[in-house]
Amino acid sequence: MNINTLSISLSVLIISSCASVETQNYQDVNLAPAKIDYDGIFEKYLEDDWEKTLSENPLFATYTGDKRLNNKINSNSIEQFIVDKRSSEESLRLLREIDSSKLSEENQLNYKLKEFGLLNSIGTQNFPTYYLRLNQRGGIQSFYETGNRLVYTNKQDYYDWLERLNQFVNNINNFLEINKEGLETGHTQPKLVTRGVISQIESITSSDIESNPYLKVFLEADENILTTSEKADLISDAKKLIENKINPAYVELNNFLKNEYLPNSRNSIGIKDIPNGKDYYEFLAKFYTTTNLTPEEIHEIGLKEIKRIRSEMDEIIQKVNWDGDFNSFLNYLRTSPRFYYDNSEDLFNAYLIMSKTIDPLLPKIFKTFPRAPYGVIAIPDETAPFTTTAYYNSPSPGRPGYFYANLYKPESRPKYEIPVLTVHEAVPGHHFQISIAQELENVPTFRKYQGITAFVEGWGLYSEELGEYMNIYDDPYDKFGQLTYDMWRAIRLVVDTGMHYMDWSRDDAINLFLENSAKSKLDIENEVDRYIAWPGQALAYKIGQLKILELRNKSEELLGDKYDIKDFHYEVLKRGSLPLELLEFYINEWIEETLNS
Repeated sequence: MNINTLSISLSVLIISSCASVETQNYQDVNLAPAKIDYDGIFEKYLEDDWEKTLSENPLFATYTGDKRLNNKINSNSIEQFIVDKRSSEESLRLLREIDSSKLSEENQLNYKLKEFGLLNSIGTQNFPTYYLRLNQRGGIQSFYETGNRLVYTNKQDYYDWLERLNQFVNNINNFLEINKEGLETGHTQPKLVTRGVISQIESITSSDIESNPYLKVFLEADENILTTSEKADLISDAKKLIENKINPAYVELNNFLKNEYLPNSRNSIGIKDIPNGKDYYEFLAKFYTTTNLTPEEIHEIGLKEIKRIRSEMDEIIQKVNWDGDFNSFLNYLRTSPRFYYDNSEDLFNAYLIMSKTIDPLLPKIFKTFPRAPYGVIAIPDETAPFTTTAYYNSPSPGRPGYFYANLYKPESRPKYEIPVLTVHEAVPGHHFQISIAQELENVPTFRKYQGITAFVEGWGLYSEELGEYMNIYDDPYDKFGQLTYDMWRAIRLVVDTGMHYMDWSRDDAINLFLENSAKSKLDIENEVDRYIAWPGQALAYKIGQLKILELRNKSEELLGDKYDIKDFHYEVLKRGSLPLELLEFYINEWIEETLNS
């Protein structure tokens, strides 16, 4: 799953409950010690902290269905970043006043997960990440996508979004000032990232007003909610806001990016080349994998996985009786018209058909299913040329989950990727896991939205292999597509660590992909550029997948006749997103209980 800043944010979001809270002592209870309700104290803390999260994150609150601050947005200023960090530290201080050993078993898990989220949040906030928000895959230039994902159930929702857009102008201006400061301190993004953002902003500001992406919400407003005159007035007000405030702010930002930032930003691609960049990457490796693996160790794991998957690819090549070497087979896959659609409509329909093919096969390997529906839609035209093959957005009240497919240049998007990509982004991948987590009962609310990347993306990659159990890779080319995606994530471990921690060039990364996978060159270049802009995140997939596979193999071996893959999947998913160490603990506990039953 790919995920852009907000998407991921809302598809795969790590909620660390980092808002400020009225200071109080949760141990200050006027009861005899024997009667202290430790669980009650802790649960009150969680309730208070969740309220803080919503009050400090109005957009996120809207996604959860809470509209109390529906006309507000988060400030992206450095001052707000500092406030958020102090709030995280205060939340952690209050949490640690509570003796976790006195809590119930379930609340001990809640405590660990809450502490984990806060420590990760504070760890990230120890670095000046506000300088690194420039990103060609999402950010200041694609805020309009947020509005497209909101649910509008009454006329006030539309007026609230217009008010949020009015406030967003301040964030564009803040972004300009922050990047001026970043340029002075040496905290800049690589030139190729900046070029992508410049191109996207120019696409917005040069468009006809009727085609401006910020107008879409109002042009498509539900006429069952708004009267004709109300809709016309909203469209008129939005046009004035775009022409008089949003576009001028974007133009000023873009002039700075083109004329000052781009010429003077770094030519290098690795995050190690900013101040304290190596320390930052070491932190990111631990943050995204939830392990203590070093970048060097992760790099070696990737090399071993490449070798293993390459041998499985060779078996497929033999199976189809290919008369040539590995590279010639890859070239055939990349260039033969039989593997590609020549138009976006057919490509989109193929994704729809595949998703409906998979749905009835899920009972073979699962015994619980999410209630939330999902759909397949196209990635917006403005961002499609610069982003990856697909991503997922999680459901919210009144809105399904969505698998976003990239339809740009269909001649570069092979048919043999459609099954594996659908399994990953929709079911039983991201939609399945994230929806089940959001629908958990009798857990604190923060856990329903806590997306720990190694678990979420590890599950998505693990799900790709489950296509075998559903027989959707009967065609050997589809199986090769699945192996290509597995290889893709193994290569990530090597190129992400290589570019950000070692001395790899962009060409080194692209060539490793070209030599070992059937992905098209356009996809490969977009993927490599994604890793450059988003260091460390790509490490989560393969590390998470390997742990889940390890635990499944262990369960099957130790349980023998008592093993059922449906039970294993239920155990993996039933607590929501977990750090890998905690996942292993609970699977080992389940194995022991099953053996003794």
